[in-house]
Amino acid sequence: MNALADRITMNPNVMMGKPTIRGLRITVEQILKALAAGVPPEDLLEDYPELEPTDLLAVFAFAGDLVSETRIYPVAL
Repeated sequence: MNALADRITMNPNVMMGKPTIRGLRITVEQILKALAAGVPPEDLLEDYPELEPTDLLAVFAFAGDLVSETRIYPVAL
């Protein structure tokens, strides 16, 4: 596992098991939705002082890995 992947953690006792950043109560989903809504990364880092710039890179890497694993299979009717 690379250093970025190590920053994303999943624990059933934290945020109902959703992927979080370094076990904090900040989810990957929360960060992606904020960025998609137009919140600049600098504002996220200011709003969440416990976040580090590398955490945002880890979020992107995690999302990229999920997309790369997505497959669509035809279903015969």
